[in-house]
Amino acid sequence: MTNGARKVAVIGAGNVGATCAFVLAERKVGEVVLLDIFEGFAKGKALDMSQGGRILNYDGRITGTKDYADIAGSDVVVVTSGFPRQPGMSREDLIGKNADIISQVGEGIRDNAPDAVIVMVTNPLDLMTYHMQKITGFAHNRVVGQAGILDSARMTHFIAQAVGCSNEDVQAMVLGGHGDTMVPLPRYTTVNGIPVTQLLSEDEVKEICERTASGGGEIVKLLERGSAFYAPGSAAAIMAEAILDDRKRVLPCSTYLNGEYGMEDIYIGVPVVLGKDGVERIIELELGANELESLQGSGSFYKEQLSTILGY
Repeated sequence: MTNGARKVAVIGAGNVGATCAFVLAERKVGEVVLLDIFEGFAKGKALDMSQGGRILNYDGRITGTKDYADIAGSDVVVVTSGFPRQPGMSREDLIGKNADIISQVGEGIRDNAPDAVIVMVTNPLDLMTYHMQKITGFAHNRVVGQAGILDSARMTHFIAQAVGCSNEDVQAMVLGGHGDTMVPLPRYTTVNGIPVTQLLSEDEVKEICERTASGGGEIVKLLERGSAFYAPGSAAAIMAEAILDDRKRVLPCSTYLNGEYGMEDIYIGVPVVLGKDGVERIIELELGANELESLQGSGSFYKEQLSTILGY
């Protein structure tokens, strides 16, 4: 991480990227650069956010650009570029289109912000995170995907609704790929320290796990055009903040596995310690046979797609 003033670049000024940039500005992380191929789009949103500083009491420089030279010196780069999901589409339907975009974005980051930690948001998340690491050649710990934070937040919300408590008191854990094969872990989910299985019935917990796995699709269907952006953008901002502030936060993220959980050469969602160097440690939970089988099944699904679709 660079010395002096802190800087975050957000690639893609669409709904997710703009939300991420706005949350970063509100949290006073430092300079924020919003980059988009449509320069006026990025500049207009950056100016709008800047003018909100007095209203919401934040300072800092927020700029918009289409030039990758302007991300030079960034400590963290958040990548949200790509085609969003539409009704009837899975995240995997986006592979071909978004892989080409990530190739271009990765080259821009590699050439202009070679010391940055990359936080990936583009779907299909785990595949695009793997692809980004290959394009940039960055160390695996410096390329990390935003997945489990969002999925756990969705599970948290559903549990809080069912229990009738504050979201703040729920601690949920979701592992695996950011898609239909994700693995919610009720056994590691609590409400202010109380196991959720003591507060909800087995059927209620099962229903929440299923709704969590299809949480993104539920929003896509309701919106009819586009996909979720408030929660995904906010989750990416929290990851960037954890890296900038060296928070050492324990968060479920898509990270590179090299033998952990019995998987190799794949990005998948597991708990990590997130700090200034990106992923500083992978935490291996004690999983039951069925839980481990589900997690490895999720990994195998993406491993096959890496080979058959992306050619890795």
